[in-house]
Formats: sequence, C-alpha cells, structure tokens
Amino acid sequence: MTDNSALKPGSAMEYQLLAIGAADGRYHNKVQELTAWVSEFGLIKQRVNVEIEWLIALAATEEITEVRALSEAEVQYLRGVVQNFSLADAVAVKETEQTTNHDVKAVEYFVKSKVSEKPELAKLVEWVHFACTSEDINNTSYGLMLKGAVHQVLMPQMRALIATIDELALANAELPMLSRTHGQTASPTTLGKELKNVAARLTRQLQQLEKIELLGKFNGAVGNFNAHKLAYPEVDWPAVSQGFIETLGLTYNPYTTQIEPHDYIAELFHCLMRFNQILLDLDRDIWSYISINYFSQRKVEGETGSSTMPHKINPIDFENSEGNIGIANALLDHMALKLPISRWQRDLSDSTVLRNIGTALAHSSIAYQATMKGFSRLEVNEPMVRADIDRSWEVLAEAVQTVMRKFGMPEPYEQLKAATRGRAMDAQVYQDILTELKLPAAALHELKDLTPAAYLGLATELASNRAD
Repeated sequence: MTDNSALKPGSAMEYQLLAIGAADGRYHNKVQELTAWVSEFGLIKQRVNVEIEWLIALAATEEITEVRALSEAEVQYLRGVVQNFSLADAVAVKETEQTTNHDVKAVEYFVKSKVSEKPELAKLVEWVHFACTSEDINNTSYGLMLKGAVHQVLMPQMRALIATIDELALANAELPMLSRTHGQTASPTTLGKELKNVAARLTRQLQQLEKIELLGKFNGAVGNFNAHKLAYPEVDWPAVSQGFIETLGLTYNPYTTQIEPHDYIAELFHCLMRFNQILLDLDRDIWSYISINYFSQRKVEGETGSSTMPHKINPIDFENSEGNIGIANALLDHMALKLPISRWQRDLSDSTVLRNIGTALAHSSIAYQATMKGFSRLEVNEPMVRADIDRSWEVLAEAVQTVMRKFGMPEPYEQLKAATRGRAMDAQVYQDILTELKLPAAALHELKDLTPAAYLGLATELASNRAD
C-alpha cells in the first residue's frame, strides 16, 4: 500500500506538483484567469448569483404579494453576497454538501443563511429557490460561466492571436515565397499572403463564435411551469422567466425538458474546435517552415534546446500548441456530441461531463498562448525565402502555357510538359525553352522578362488587406 502521508501540499508549487491534470498542475499559471469562471469555485459562485437574482426577481413581480418589494439597500446587500463571495464561502458550501450529498441544495442553504443574517429579510428565506429545479440553477450558472470564460478570457486571446498573424502578414505582403502543393514546387505566393489566409480563416470562426447565443431556461421540473402555475395562476410565468434570463445576460429558451438541451453548447464547442483546427494547421506549417529555414528563432539565454545537442533551438511552442489543441478538441468534440442527448425528460449523464468544460477551455487557452509565444520568437529568414524561389524556375511553366493558350497555340500544356518535366530549370534554361517553343513575338514579349519572384498574381494586394 502506498503511503500518502507525505503528500500534503502546503505551497502553491506543491499543490501543482500533486495535481493530476496538467491544466491545474504544470500550466496552472497560464490559466489562472479562467479559474474565476470555470473552477468549482466559479460554478458555486454563479449558482449563488442565480439563486439571489431569482429572489430579487420574485420580489419585483407585483402579482406575488407574499414577497414584498425590496429596498435598494436590501438588493445591494443580496448582490454583495455574490460580489464578496470568497473561498471560505465556497468551502462552507462544500462542507454543507457533505451532509446534503446534493451540490445545489447546499448552495440553497448557503443563500438562505445569508438572507437570514438580515432580520428584515428573514421572512423571505423560503422564497429562495422558489419553484426551482436544480437544473434551473445549473443551466444558467453554466451559461454564465461559459459567457465569462469565452467572452472575457478566450476571445481576447483569439483576437490578439489574429492581430499578431495579420501584422506579420502585412509586414511580409511583398516577400515572394515558393508555394508547395503536394510537397512540390508550385506557383509563387508571398509569405504575407499565406499568413493572411490563416488570419482570415480564424477571423471568420471568431465572428461566428461571437454570434452564438448562450441560452438559459427557468421553467421548473420538466419545463412546463407546473409548480409556478399552481401557486400563482395569474402570473405570466414565461414572461417572468424570459425577463429573468435576459437580465442575467443570456437568451431565453422557452422549449425544454428538465434541462436546457445544451444545443448551443455544442454549437459553441464546434466553433471553438474549428478555430483550434485552423490554428493547429498553422502550427504545423510554421513548424515546417522553421525546418527549411524560412524562419529562425531568437535564442533565449539560459534555455536548453536539447539535453545532448547544444546547437538546437526547437520549435517547442508550436509543438506545445499542437498537443494542447489535440486534448482540447478531443474533449470539446465529446461534449458537443454527448451533451445534446438526454434520456426522456432528464438523465444525469450530462452533469459529470459539464464539469470538464474548464479543462477543455484551459487547454485551448494554453494553445493560444503557446502559439503567441512562438510567434514572438520568430524572425523571417528573407535571404533563404528568396533563394528558394530564385532557384525554382520550373514554376513558370504554368505562366508560359497560359500565355500560349491566349495566343491560340496548339497543345500548350502538352508542349510545356514535354519541355520541362525532368529538366533542371534555371534562368538560362527558361530562356532556351521560350526559344524552342517558337512563340509569337507578342507572347515572347510578355514572358521573356518574367521571373519566379515576379510571378505573384495578386498575392501582395490580397495580403495587404487587414483582417475584418
């Protein structure tokens, strides 16, 4: 049997050494901003927030005469419970849960205790959690968690990443670069245009992410306002519920079972996955460009690239990003596929899955930060980029056969294929081929001064447009 008596963390470093997951261990300092939103503490705090806001909403509903209107000071006191919610408060909730074996009930008791501390509010204690099912509290709490984590933490990181890529694209909009399709030399581009492609792709996904509605429901045990209607048949409960959800900053979903069906979470996670996959594509491309010396990496004094090869500066940041995206997307994909499925009016299988939202978002964040760090160390090796394209004259075969088509010459593709395949191409061979093809004078005039570095189409113009 293993003796764990020595494994009692005291310092933060010791705690991180004992964490099972990398997000809470090795990478904890990179995801602290997410902690306030997607940790157990964050969930409990949002549950407290929803319970208190519901009590305030009930007090503001005129038809419910048994709940008196609250003074501004009383509202401020109640909201202060949320604003001042501390780790000690969260511990108190968890200690209550040891008895209730029900996390939301423990939150309800905590809120009731805070309400009872004010004698003038004590009579309202049993209106805490009125007509609620636990899922009324949970779905809105998770919605608020996602809103905070995605909109306030991830999106700023995503925007910064796009801006960094776009700036590098603009700076290199005119730098001619050899394309490689199927790993073979292909029509030239510019380094800026290739980066611009990625910035545009990421921007599109971010714009879609910004438009996804975060839904909430507050309609009782099976979504029909059963208890609400029985207690107060004269109240327009759908309107009250909608107003409450919108006050929280969420979008009202009127059609649910006991649970909000999580379809919007699937939409959100699939969009995050697409953003992440585009970033992974970039990570691998930059890694490859580093390997052929299109980019060099600034050395950092004191860093070790290899334990045995002192010369190495490895592209570890892009590799780190790639690995974390893999973990994030595996979790996001599972949750997006699983969460919209619930047996009949409710089963509990979503509950344990939802608790991994923070892990998926944390690994996404770690990936964004890693790519940003990688870009901060990149330097464009312009001589190498130019030298590569300057020795690839075979890429002008497309240009020549296209001009031949323009001038009505027979079988231009076939003629160029016969003239270029298997033939080492340079500037002189290119001129020889133009002579061998017996081009019309006008065609020769268009082609004779063309070089690979000048055969760029609209790459420079396209790269120079800022991402929207």
